[in-house]
Amino acid sequence: MLIYDISKLHLPILSSLFEGLHKPVISIGKSVNGSPLWAIEISDKPGLKEAEPAFKFIGNVHGDEPVGREVLMQLAYWLCDNYLKDPLATLIVENTHLHILPSMNPDGFALRRRGNANNVDLNRDFPDQFFPNNDDIKQRQPETRAIMNWIKQEHFTASASLHGGALVANYPWDGSRDTRKQYYGCPDDKAFRYMASMYSQSHYNMSLSKEFEGGITNGALWYPIYGGMQDWNYIHGGCFELTLEISDVKWPKASELLVIWKQNKMSMLNLVASLVKTGVHGRIFAADTGRPIPGSLMVKGIDSKR
Repeated sequence: MLIYDISKLHLPILSSLFEGLHKPVISIGKSVNGSPLWAIEISDKPGLKEAEPAFKFIGNVHGDEPVGREVLMQLAYWLCDNYLKDPLATLIVENTHLHILPSMNPDGFALRRRGNANNVDLNRDFPDQFFPNNDDIKQRQPETRAIMNWIKQEHFTASASLHGGALVANYPWDGSRDTRKQYYGCPDDKAFRYMASMYSQSHYNMSLSKEFEGGITNGALWYPIYGGMQDWNYIHGGCFELTLEISDVKWPKASELLVIWKQNKMSMLNLVASLVKTGVHGRIFAADTGRPIPGSLMVKGIDSKR
């Protein structure tokens, strides 16, 4: 199994790793210490705006949870290696734009700690719907700003961030108005539970959890957090994001990484493919250019816009 330290790789090196494959590698911003935040786009037409759903995976939000970055690199390799060979890989490459950010927190990874170089927990640094703690733009971390700008630029349909320390698929809301530990569902609660269940049931053993029924949990019911990336995605980006805890052990042995990848492989693939296989699909084109244009969808009984 190949293991790469993304924080130490430069664009030409990353590009050479995927030479001849359907992806560009770009930096969406820089960390506190100036490390590029490298993102890979996998598609049959990378870089082009198409009337296709966009999905993103983000790993290593917390510096001391590196499993996600390794699993995401394996996902990128597998998709590129199996395009036009495997029907699921081909479906994803030809019908979605998949973006992979292996490490959101390269500085924290280098320091082997949860927070970034300023020791800020990036998953508590986003503006929150209930409390104004993070409303001061000047105090916002560069990694957080990079993610927010990326989301506004790409208009992702769905997303997942990968974490370590538990084995469960977590969905919004992550906190509640009165800060109590309780089930606090968002307007699209049914859709989120469907997505979380799809991931859990496709996993090797997540759905067998004795702690979380069906291997899924509402964030506020598990433990409330504020300033999280998941809720901000949904509210401000119209993006359905899950928080995936994919390994009970935060720092597993290198020999165990391939096993963790295999246990999560079908879950990750099915989650991305669900953008094509399920839901309501439609395309809006400009009459003069024939190019796709932004649109919104309102579902009766659900107080949110898509």
